[in-house]
Amino acid sequence: MKIIIAGPGCPKCLETEKNVRDASAELGIAAEITHLSDIREYAKFGIIFTPAVIVNDKVVVSGKVPTKEEIKEILKNL
Repeated sequence: MKIIIAGPGCPKCLETEKNVRDASAELGIAAEITHLSDIREYAKFGIIFTPAVIVNDKVVVSGKVPTKEEIKEILKNL
């Protein structure tokens, strides 16, 4: 599974990345987690508001910090 955290690297983006890492670890999901901070690159996904979470090239969260539980639900349903 490929997960991208999109955003400029602000505290909210870092919190989102931590929640994603924690959720995937708790679920035992082997995920390649990266951070995309170039606005031109994440704009290609149609992202206007950050932080955003992209899983396997699909935007699943945008414009808020998802909780660890929200991320776990998203990952379970993919």
